[in-house]
Amino acid sequence: MRILGSAVSLNVPDPAASADFARTHLGFTEEMSADGFIALTHPDAGYNLALLRTGLPTFKPARIAGPAGQGLLLAFVVEDVDAQFARISAAGAQVVTPPETEPWGERYCQFSDPNGLVWQLVQWV
Repeated sequence: MRILGSAVSLNVPDPAASADFARTHLGFTEEMSADGFIALTHPDAGYNLALLRTGLPTFKPARIAGPAGQGLLLAFVVEDVDAQFARISAAGAQVVTPPETEPWGERYCQFSDPNGLVWQLVQWV
């Protein structure tokens, strides 16, 4: 099998709100959209991000069609987590965790978007 691309698809109450967060703070761009659906891309992410409005009848299997978020972190490795934290928090994003460093060398911070998705930035130190 040859994989030509990859995507993460998340159900959220308001796809436009999460897409706006990703565009404003992380540099994603919209690749396509339709009613209840927005596909985002980023030249450095390595995959696309699809945001689906919770409850779309086209989502299958229906038994897992609830909202994304619980136990989910969208993590991105960056070069300077402290500079990115300063920039994004100054722009008004909701801070979940200010920069801290784990014993194994992971320095990270976290933000929440209007749908409650947690976006984590990581730097290995």
